[in-house]
Order: sequence, then C-alpha cells, then structure tokens
Amino acid sequence: MNLGKINKNIFMIMFLGFVLTSCATQTTKIDSQIQGDVYTGTDTVEYLADGVPDRVFFATNESVLTTASRETLRKQAAWLRKNPEINVVLEGHADERGTREYNLALGERRANSAKDYLMTYGISSARISVISYGKERPVDSGSNPLAWSKNRRSVTVKAN
Repeated sequence: MNLGKINKNIFMIMFLGFVLTSCATQTTKIDSQIQGDVYTGTDTVEYLADGVPDRVFFATNESVLTTASRETLRKQAAWLRKNPEINVVLEGHADERGTREYNLALGERRANSAKDYLMTYGISSARISVISYGKERPVDSGSNPLAWSKNRRSVTVKAN
C-alpha cells in the first residue's frame, strides 16, 4: 500500500470538506434575511418614529400580512394614536417580476392590507392615504431572491 497516495487522498477529502463548509456558511448568512421568501432583515428599514419601523414585507404575489408585519403595524398604530395630528401615506411596492399593471394592482392591495390593519387598531381611514408604485421604486435594484424580497413591501410615510 502506498502511504503517499493515501495521505494525498486524505488531504483532498479534508480540503473539499473545508471548501463545502465555507460555502454553506455563506449561504446561511443570506438565508437568515429571508424566511420563506419574505424579507426579515433590517438593512433597508427606516423608522417612522423612534422604535417604530416604517415598512412591512410580503411574500411573492401576496398581500396577506405576516406575523412580523402585523407586529410592525401594531407599533405604527400605537404611535399614530399618540399623535392624532399626523396623517400617513401607505406606499405599496412590488418586485421587478410581472407586468407594470399587475404590480401596480398588487402594490395597492398590499398598501390596503396595511391600511385595513391600522384601522382595526382605531386609526381613522381619513388619516390614511394609499398609493401604489408597483415595481417603479425598488429599494434594491438587484435581480435575485434577496432583492425581490426587500422590494415586496408597504412603506408608511408621514403625509405632507
């Protein structure tokens, strides 16, 4: 039996194991920002007020609020109840896939889902406007699952 050949094979197996482990670690980092296909990171989130995130995220082709989205909207509703003089605009957005018309309608459904939820917490519909930008205002111009998940959102901004 040739010990040099065995040592070389062991070295190759260890090297390949190291390479595969490195790749898996990198993928895990990206996946930690997406649950299912809904964005869960914070690098694109801004704040409506101190401790009150301004946006919620949606799954592909969906306008149903996630658990995290409902929690964010509860914080927004509490802040809006404390600040009755402030009106807001809910901006609906979509990712780049699909037609312009489809994404405009989808963005409007998303913004209206957020509006309906805020109204269940006592915020008057007269204080909330809805607009859809569809795919026209991406927060991430990438063309990959992470970028798409960041762009599927409803953003709450103070009205002028």
